[in-house]
Amino acid sequence: MIRISDQIWEAAETAFEETQSAEILASYAEQQGFNVERGVAEIPTAFVATYGSGSPVISVLGEFDALPGISQKVQPTKSPLIEGGNGHGCGHNLFGAGSLGAAIAIKELIEAGKIKGTVKFFGTPSEEKFFGKIWMVNAGLWDDVDVNVSWHPSASTKADVQSSLALVDFKVEFFGQAAHASSDPWNGRSASDALELYAAGINYYREHVKPTVRIHYHIQDGGQVVNVVPDYSRLWVRVRDTKRSGMLPVYERIKEMAQGAAILADVDYKISLISGIYEVLVNREGGKIMQKNIELLGPIQYTEEEVAFGKKIQEATEKPQVGLDSSIGPLEETKENPGGGSTDVGDVSWNVANINLRVTTAPKDTPWHSWAVVACGGMSIGHKGMIYSSKAMSMTMLDLFENPELVEKVKAEYLNRKGEEVYEAIIPEGPPPIPNLKK
Repeated sequence: MIRISDQIWEAAETAFEETQSAEILASYAEQQGFNVERGVAEIPTAFVATYGSGSPVISVLGEFDALPGISQKVQPTKSPLIEGGNGHGCGHNLFGAGSLGAAIAIKELIEAGKIKGTVKFFGTPSEEKFFGKIWMVNAGLWDDVDVNVSWHPSASTKADVQSSLALVDFKVEFFGQAAHASSDPWNGRSASDALELYAAGINYYREHVKPTVRIHYHIQDGGQVVNVVPDYSRLWVRVRDTKRSGMLPVYERIKEMAQGAAILADVDYKISLISGIYEVLVNREGGKIMQKNIELLGPIQYTEEEVAFGKKIQEATEKPQVGLDSSIGPLEETKENPGGGSTDVGDVSWNVANINLRVTTAPKDTPWHSWAVVACGGMSIGHKGMIYSSKAMSMTMLDLFENPELVEKVKAEYLNRKGEEVYEAIIPEGPPPIPNLKK
């Protein structure tokens, strides 16, 4: 498992380009006796590894995509391994390997005749950018699964009974008329003006949205040179809220603002949906099962060298030098407004009962999506968390295989929380945005 994790850490491949990483996991699953179906949901790097037959069907998620621009050596001070290169700043090299380890543990019990049923490992690409699980859910890949189990690298260890933020991503383009910026600017219609007006509108709107709403944008093209009235501009915009129902009205309003900016600048505009994800549907019955198992395992133990490494990370990132926290607290109350980030595990959780786990793989208060997480994910701090996740998840999965009443409790809560909501994937028409499919 450590070898597999390190290979994925070294490959550090980004959204929908995780060719080596996906094959490392898929090939090893195949070697262990799983039946592997590659290229599912029209995604070359997505796959499903299956072992066993009949009920229950318990699945586990594995991610393996990296982030751009945060390459880092295995050392506690910032130093890129490859200047400008990618890095696993969210620990997904650990995520994929740890989850596969859990699936293999269950496979061996089925193979030995100790339990009956089916275990599935889902290789899920592009969590960081396009949210590959949406297309996999839309393809019905979880339709026959009773309960899904997942984990995520973290700075703490807990049965995760908190939700996440719903999110929508879209691109806004403005199209004007180029002209000489000095000799005849009156003949130009500036796409850059529209971009600035649109951004100003978004920023004024921030005062009038609920505190749970988050709005981000990234200017991808604001013009090329100073002496030309730019005829093209582009932003990538993201809206989040604690609930999809709260996010959608804000999304619609911000789309209307693009039309307003285009009218003011006398240019044309185009809005293109990238993708959107649901908030995580919490399952406390599943959390109770996971909680018992992490209490049984107890906290991860660290060497003096690992603690020192963690404190140096904290020093370098200007955080209190308190080291690593793998303590096991009681099961948390589920918060109404969780804050934090977003994940396409949310879409899975609206289609199958889902149990989540967080495991310490980096020092307390480490900035996530940063070089510091990359450094820890390539050494023993990350490795210990990964192996711990395999144990906790496989123990929880075993409880489900051995106790049908637990499966029914988890599924009953899922159905109760979902209520009358009809899942609707937030994706554009057509295939997933795979780079090599672009013309």
